Amino acid sequence: MVNRDAGIRGANPSGEGAFQPDLSVEIAGIRMKNPVMTASGTFGYGKEFEPYFDLNRLGAIAVKTITLKPRPGNPPPRVVETPAGMLNAIGLQNVGLEAFLREYLPYLRQFSPPVIINIAGGAIEEYGVLASRLSQAEGVAGIELNVSCPNLADGLVFGTDAGLLCSLVEHVRKVTRLPLLVKLTPNVTDIALMARSAVEAGADGLSLINTLLGMAIDLETRRPKLANVTGGLSGPAIKPVALRMVYRVAQAVKVPIVGIGGIMAAEDALEFLVAGARAVAVGTANFVDPTSCVHIIEGIEAYLQRHRVPRLQDLIGTLSTEAG
Repeated sequence: MVNRDAGIRGANPSGEGAFQPDLSVEIAGIRMKNPVMTASGTFGYGKEFEPYFDLNRLGAIAVKTITLKPRPGNPPPRVVETPAGMLNAIGLQNVGLEAFLREYLPYLRQFSPPVIINIAGGAIEEYGVLASRLSQAEGVAGIELNVSCPNLADGLVFGTDAGLLCSLVEHVRKVTRLPLLVKLTPNVTDIALMARSAVEAGADGLSLINTLLGMAIDLETRRPKLANVTGGLSGPAIKPVALRMVYRVAQAVKVPIVGIGGIMAAEDALEFLVAGARAVAVGTANFVDPTSCVHIIEGIEAYLQRHRVPRLQDLIGTLSTEAG
């Protein structure tokens, strides 16, 4: 996976006397100083990345999915590199709600970026309890519903059924006043239908896409490379699919969108913004280079400087589909 923003970095976005564009955005009431956030599941609880860069540089921090009870995740092997990407079948391994509130949220509160908590449950009621408890906790800026994990037996139920998704979002909407994002799965026939269902039920914003369902086989043993057999495909390979879905959803709903999928460099992030996303979340790139988010932020600023765009807002949704 090649980091393709090397040329953009050379523009010295923070140089003295340089044109300083406004990178700030707002997602469902969450104010971000720049549009780059971490994708849930790829950034741990933040502590893991503190040795590599100042977390205050981020637009927002989304931690790995939290469930009511601790989860050990799926058995290994559960990560496999693929051409232009990776497969993972982690299975939502996490410390559980109580440990997160006690051990990790206080740590995250010391940083300036807003913290968005991704939650998942096996039943609608579990999502409700999680959302209610987190709404009472200091330092939580928003909640993201994970309805699209492809690594669980029941992980796609809510994300692939418009009726169930509507019921879930309606239930959570009743128990929290926090900004509510829904992370959509690409493993559906009509992504716009799912987006409209989530918004009509009360979602303030959407995150898309989660990983695509895939698998890999070891020909020497003729066995799956993942113990779970299948897993979620992420990385550059899925970017064209993600871009198309973000563009499609941006035409279908009016709520802000966080674009996710194969963002490895500033150019990738900018494509999502032009397609209609208001912010982007960086995932697999964090495993390749832990400082990827910083380089992407710098690259976005350099692009705006080079094109004399005063505000990032002026770039969002500016894709022209007219023949030139």
